[in-house]
This record gives sequence, C-alpha cells and structure tokens, in this order.
Amino acid sequence: MTQSQLAIGLVEDNPGDARLIQEMLREPPIAPYQIRCLSRLDEVLERVQREPFDVLLLDLGLPDSQGLATFERVNQQAPMMPIIIFSGAIDEQLGVEAVAHGAQDYLVKGQIDSFRLKTCHPLRHRTQADRPSDQER
Repeated sequence: MTQSQLAIGLVEDNPGDARLIQEMLREPPIAPYQIRCLSRLDEVLERVQREPFDVLLLDLGLPDSQGLATFERVNQQAPMMPIIIFSGAIDEQLGVEAVAHGAQDYLVKGQIDSFRLKTCHPLRHRTQADRPSDQER
C-alpha cells in the first residue's frame, strides 16, 4: 500500500453488509484507499498489533465477540486508531457509551448511506489532510 492510500479495515461477519459498505465507499471514492475485510475479533487484534489501519469500521456483533466489549478490546490494542462503530442495534445509549469510551462515531446499519459514511470525521479528516494545499498546487 502506498503512503497516499487510506488503509481502511472493515470488520463485518455478514458478507452482504460488508459488500454494501464497500459499495458505499466506492460511490464516488473518497480518496485512493485499500480496504481489508475481516470477520472475527481475533483477526482484527492480530492485524492491528502488527499494523493499525488508518481507520477501522467495526461491527459490534461478531462470531467471537459481542457488544461494547468488541470495541473495548480493539481500542485497547490500538488506542490511537480511529474506530467507527456500525451496528444493527438502534440503541442510542450504546452509541453514547461507545463514543464516550473513544469511538469516533456510531452508525446504525440500515440508516447509513454513502454520504453519511464518507463524512464521518476520521474518513473526512484523513482525506482532507492528504489533499494538497493551495500553496502546493
């Protein structure tokens, strides 16, 4: 992966949901990026120990971990890595709690669209940081 590519981790055990998120990121692409799809917490922990992603899109319901504990374990392993949680649970309290514990955002599956996903702070911030300034143009 080149320095200018955004390294996105997508942690989702449902192939249909994973495809949908990937399509949202492609329409139109936010920036050059490479996405790595994972489906289990143990895979994520092993990967981020070696090399954190620029941003991680994390489902809280995985085969080997459920709920806020999923986020907490990843965040403990890579505390500087921005994590956007997306969940099937329409649970305002869980969203507030996740953000209070350090998640960058909490998105609800079925209520996410391409615009909302790509304007989440970690994705927007990274792509803006990669753009040349007026002086560099």
